[in-house]
Amino acid sequence: MTSRRTLDRSQPSGEAGHRSPWGAIAVVYLGGVVAAMSLGKFASVGPAVAAQLGLSLSQLGWVISAVVGVGAAAGLPAGYLVRRFGAERSLVTGLVLIAAASAASVATGDFTWLLAARFVEGVGYVLVTIACPALILRLARERDRGTALSIWATFVPVGLGASTLAGGAIGSALGWRGWIGLIAGLTLVTALAARMSLPRAAERQAVAGPVPRLRELTRPAALAASFCLAALVTIPVVVLLPTLLIEQHGRSAVAAGAMTSVISLLGVLGGLAVGVLLRRGTPVGVLALFGLLVVPAAWLVYGGDGSAAVVLAGAGVISMGNGFLGALVFAALPLVLERLDHADVGNGLVAQAGSLGSLLGPPLFGLVAGVGYRALVPVIALGILAAVGSLLLAGARTPRPPAM
Repeated sequence: MTSRRTLDRSQPSGEAGHRSPWGAIAVVYLGGVVAAMSLGKFASVGPAVAAQLGLSLSQLGWVISAVVGVGAAAGLPAGYLVRRFGAERSLVTGLVLIAAASAASVATGDFTWLLAARFVEGVGYVLVTIACPALILRLARERDRGTALSIWATFVPVGLGASTLAGGAIGSALGWRGWIGLIAGLTLVTALAARMSLPRAAERQAVAGPVPRLRELTRPAALAASFCLAALVTIPVVVLLPTLLIEQHGRSAVAAGAMTSVISLLGVLGGLAVGVLLRRGTPVGVLALFGLLVVPAAWLVYGGDGSAAVVLAGAGVISMGNGFLGALVFAALPLVLERLDHADVGNGLVAQAGSLGSLLGPPLFGLVAGVGYRALVPVIALGILAAVGSLLLAGARTPRPPAM
């Protein structure tokens, strides 16, 4: 295995010890947030889209989930593609694809073309979500990598939250086509900002070194499995929370939606907590154990006959646990790679696993909930135990992060 000290020389010469370029890292993060906004852009205007285009609920579901489906099917191959063409170029290309597909969605008049546009958008989304963490890893100095990557891991809840909050109001004012067109323009502007802001040095680093062999992906694969399992049993809790609040606690659809938005954004706090704890030198194995808090939280949500406040408290802990474990996976990835220039392929593996868990989780929960909500508690417990165990396995013998 190549030594960690040798790996750190993958940074441009003369930059060791300098401050991380947080401005460039912020542009990369913004690219991820805008991509996540596009991922969820149909959620708030779905009824209007379905009414105007004559879509069934099943067809609308395909439109919403098609982007995640592409990631679940093609994450790892896309990682090799990013490695071939470079992370900077892949980020810009991915954003342009998302912008073009969004613009095409504005002009579409039927389900077939809308779904085709969403699949193109899915390709762009996968490129962005693989290229961004690879770029952040190369841009950030060693002492800042864990913090920068844990911040990166918050891009989905931030983007989805912004899309949900803005989409309803803007969609009401401009119509769903106006909202989608606005997203297309915002994405194109972000692509131009990334093209102008990112240092070319990062691009030259993108294709260094040999392609990783299967053996060299063993520990990243364990991280990916942890990410998949965590997403599988935590994301559906938030997705299905409005239904639980309406059916079991008599809340209105508006109130349940607002509560769920707040709960979803708590995942950001979980991601940021990882960055803080890593900067204090907390080992990855210790941090992984915090994920076990999801198990008693699952009982609060599904196991008893508690009030809505108890359910929301449990869901909040689960949302933070989802953000925490996701951020820990991204932050731990450079620690388990045999070479830092394997980051693009490693991120592709992680992205595919996370998308797979996100895609399969809601239908699995819907199936189990048909038996009774309490049956979800052991499902969540088993999933989290396996996720934490896989994370501990991947993180074994990783170097302790330097305390700041």
